[in-house]
Amino acid sequence: MATRKLFDLAKTIRSKNAGVDRITFDVIFSDRASYELVCRSGALSRDAVCRIFGIPASRITDHVQFEPALAIKFTIARTVPSGSPGDGDIFGSQQYGPLLDVQVTG
Repeated sequence: MATRKLFDLAKTIRSKNAGVDRITFDVIFSDRASYELVCRSGALSRDAVCRIFGIPASRITDHVQFEPALAIKFTIARTVPSGSPGDGDIFGSQQYGPLLDVQVTG
């Protein structure tokens, strides 16, 4: 089985605020084959997201494979509200980095 990085399969990998207390992530594919490969592989399952970000499952508020858009979307509760002391990314736009090197086998 071949292994590829998520970065090579997705056309868009991004994060952004979803209100002041959550960050949402979008992984969007340009073709059905790549989308289905990642879905089948479990590389972005709830459990995988917990491992990738080192968080408990209780912090994932939403997780969906949205076939019409060829997208996998999930939302993580912040530990501090956006803009609060200790918040290192007010807009939540720099949180997607750990997703780039995720290995997808299939």
